[in-house]
Amino acid sequence: MGTVIDYLAAIDGENRVALEHVIAVARELSPDATEGESYGMPALLHRGKALVAALEAKKHLGLYPFSGQILPGLATELDAAGLNWSPGALQFTAQHPVPDDLLRRILGERIAQIDAQLDKKRG
Repeated sequence: MGTVIDYLAAIDGENRVALEHVIAVARELSPDATEGESYGMPALLHRGKALVAALEAKKHLGLYPFSGQILPGLATELDAAGLNWSPGALQFTAQHPVPDDLLRRILGERIAQIDAQLDKKRG
């Protein structure tokens, strides 16, 4: 699929805007994030580890935090926001995006998870 920028360039309209917003928030929270690939998806990497992928599907947009622990931990908030999710994926649409505060919590928790894993290995 290529890089995140290449992937987003191929998306049109409001879906592109919604996906670009997810990536922009991720870059804000992890300014040194790099582009790469994880599980065959274009992804942002935090300290070399997969942080997030945001992709277009036929009937929805998907956010993939590359962790099966983060979304279940936010189940109450995700359900209250009316979002469909599984442990590894969150579905949303351009018309019904992930609320910014919730998006920041998801990404912030993934960043903290990566930092804890990598810092543990160092220590």
